[in-house]
Amino acid sequence: MMQALHVVTLFYALTSLGQNAHGGEIINGKKVPDDLMLYMASVQNNQGHVCGGFLISEDFVVTAAHCDKGKPTSVVLGTHNLKKINNATMRYSISRCKYPQYKDAKFGDDIMLLKLSKKARLDNRVQPIQLPKAEIKLKDKAKCRVAGWGFTKTGGKSVDKLQMVEVPIVKLEECRRKWKQIRFELPNNVTCAGGSGTNKGFCKGDSGGPLVCGGMAVGVVSFNMKNNCDYPNVPNVYTDTSRYLQWIKQILKQKRC
Repeated sequence: MMQALHVVTLFYALTSLGQNAHGGEIINGKKVPDDLMLYMASVQNNQGHVCGGFLISEDFVVTAAHCDKGKPTSVVLGTHNLKKINNATMRYSISRCKYPQYKDAKFGDDIMLLKLSKKARLDNRVQPIQLPKAEIKLKDKAKCRVAGWGFTKTGGKSVDKLQMVEVPIVKLEECRRKWKQIRFELPNNVTCAGGSGTNKGFCKGDSGGPLVCGGMAVGVVSFNMKNNCDYPNVPNVYTDTSRYLQWIKQILKQKRC
């Protein structure tokens, strides 16, 4: 009975983990200017946008491994408005490279690389973002940004124009303590920012988008609390990209999964 209760608790506690995870749901954000965040990618299947992502080289986009449930087939680069897509120049077919040890977002390792079918056209609308060069420890309350397409409040509606919001880093020890209060042990290799203690962050979605600090993609949107997106009682959780640099470099070097 306790095991069943734990599973139910996790079902309600975690978001962005199901096939219905859809869009980037930025809370209390603002529209991203066209000349900023040129690395943002819309990860799509045949029905449209399913997750966010970010370009790290001419060949690869990073997203969350749990986005694989949406069976993405392409990424769109070069537009912040999903109603303005030129399929001939902005859409790229992909092959999916999930982190080998990934099982479920609640166990961590929630990261995936998407190999583009052809090199991205880098110009004044498309540019990659840097990753950390080594494992990093972010300062408590450091100001970072998260971006995505979709809902702007709990139970709201998705939007077509990319939104971003500033979020503070939450010390990992504090983040673990708050999640433990709702009987959930955070996995390893994660970073926390926004959510608890602020009215800014992401909601049920925004999966795979970047947490950007100092011009670097230090995290990948993974999960948060489901029932209260506007004022959750626990911090938002991201995959720590700096812990996966060796794997990422290997895939980029061999240019295949």
